[in-house]
Amino acid sequence: MFSIFKKLDWFFKQYWKRYLFAILALIFASTLSLVPPKLVGFIIDHIQYNTLTGKILMTVIIGYILLAFLHYTVSFFWDYTLFSGAIILEKSMRSKLIAHFLKMTPPFFEKFKTGDLMARSTNDLKAIALTAGFGILTLVDSSIFMLMIVAVMGFTISWKLTLASLLPLPIMALIMNKYGAAIHARFTKAQEAFGEMNTEVLESIRGIRVVRAFVQEKQDIERFSKKTDEVYEKNMAVTKVDALFEPTVTILVGLSYTIGIGYGAHLVFNQVMTLGDLVSFNVYLGMLIWPMFAMGELINILQRGNASLDRVNEILDYEPDVKNSHEVQAVNKVNDIVFDHVSFTYPGSEQKSLDDISFHVNRGDTIGIVGKTGAGKTTLFKLLLRQYPNFKGNIRLSKVPIEQIDIDQLRRWIGYVPQEQILFSKSIRENIQFGKANASDKEITRVMELAHFLEDIEQLPKGLDTEVGEGGVSLSGGQKQRVALARAFIKNPEILILDDSMSAVDGKTEANIIQHLRKERKGKTTFIASHRLSAVEHADLIIVLDEGKIIEHGTHDSLIKNDGWYKQQYELQQLSHEGGD
Repeated sequence: MFSIFKKLDWFFKQYWKRYLFAILALIFASTLSLVPPKLVGFIIDHIQYNTLTGKILMTVIIGYILLAFLHYTVSFFWDYTLFSGAIILEKSMRSKLIAHFLKMTPPFFEKFKTGDLMARSTNDLKAIALTAGFGILTLVDSSIFMLMIVAVMGFTISWKLTLASLLPLPIMALIMNKYGAAIHARFTKAQEAFGEMNTEVLESIRGIRVVRAFVQEKQDIERFSKKTDEVYEKNMAVTKVDALFEPTVTILVGLSYTIGIGYGAHLVFNQVMTLGDLVSFNVYLGMLIWPMFAMGELINILQRGNASLDRVNEILDYEPDVKNSHEVQAVNKVNDIVFDHVSFTYPGSEQKSLDDISFHVNRGDTIGIVGKTGAGKTTLFKLLLRQYPNFKGNIRLSKVPIEQIDIDQLRRWIGYVPQEQILFSKSIRENIQFGKANASDKEITRVMELAHFLEDIEQLPKGLDTEVGEGGVSLSGGQKQRVALARAFIKNPEILILDDSMSAVDGKTEANIIQHLRKERKGKTTFIASHRLSAVEHADLIIVLDEGKIIEHGTHDSLIKNDGWYKQQYELQQLSHEGGD
């Protein structure tokens, strides 16, 4: 149960001064709270024996006021210091998580769903932070404060009465341990169900257009209702155990009270202790109620925190599939790119996605990659971006194996526009500036011209400041593609990869973009994957893929002469274009 503190030792070592001060201040405040019951007993004894004077009463009242003020001041400091530490832990772990997410490659996101990652980044972190704040409070109060109260009761009043009153405590410890084990198991399941529900919500929102198009609103609501019922049932299973804590403590505390009052009255009757001592004892016994409750809360919080920390650590302990080599070599610029007998199979698959791929690209070349859907075009780009490890063969940039090039350096060279454009819920200006921070409006206008987007921007209500909505929902498919193109163009990368990124624009617009690219990209390498062969006619090298293999390669003219798949597809597209006219 206490293993969570061992798992978080890196944090407590870093902020040990903060926690030492908070704990010492908490203990001091607890010590101050032990004085008033003794003063109550002192006054009652004076009343019983008719020895109370105005001076004694005034002294006690002034003492009460000073104690209250001092207790308030000390409590403020321990409360602020302790709970701000919990906030620091939550912030630190959230920063670690986001940094870890950014290092991850596709295999990680194939294993963990987005909704589950969100649950771990929110609910689980809250549970961990609660352990570092309220958990420390309950730990101190259920151990040190309880021992302090017991010591005062035993040493200053009666050990016999104290031990008799505390007989129910071992029973409580045994029951609480069983409750804690049940909480841990059930809370883990509840958090997993919450993560699955998050994923379903995200999928429903992202796919709202498809849901409406297929008139599946009712079915989607029913599906989500079943998931919420599952989350409800698993959280109720946690709540049922949680609900047992307070009644259990109440019954056992009541038993302690019964023993204390009954046996204490007997001791007063036999003049073993005074009435004032019995009153003080019962006040202390009342003060023991919170430490006993704190014991139950401590077990509850620690088990929830432990379960959540295990879930978060599962993510943080996941090693990146692609890491920098120990033998990183410095490469100043990309003079050429070589694929040398490269083969690759996706994890969990038996069929090769790339099979014995070899070609050579010189700096400044434009390479066209074409082929049927699923031929391996995107996979080839993913290997160039180092998104997957464990491919066979060699990929070299400037004669240096890609594994020996710093990953950050490699990705700084590359501007990538994927098939599915991801736009952020910001303005068009901010989305384009993602490619180059603080880019001026003049530069943005220039790349919008290259992406053939100037006319569209004039029609939008706020121009560059138009908010695109989540995922670019307020833009058409073609507009999203051109914003994504402009974002890549403004980076002016050494290597530009366009992965079927003009599929949603018309042929004329595509031709204009390609023409602009040919002028602007002289001396820099460009890869263009496209189903529309007109996009790669100008390429220095065109590679035709089929089932992961190169079945043809050459320039447009040589491939037309070759009378293979490329020529057949080109003629079909030309006929289709003419038929459309």
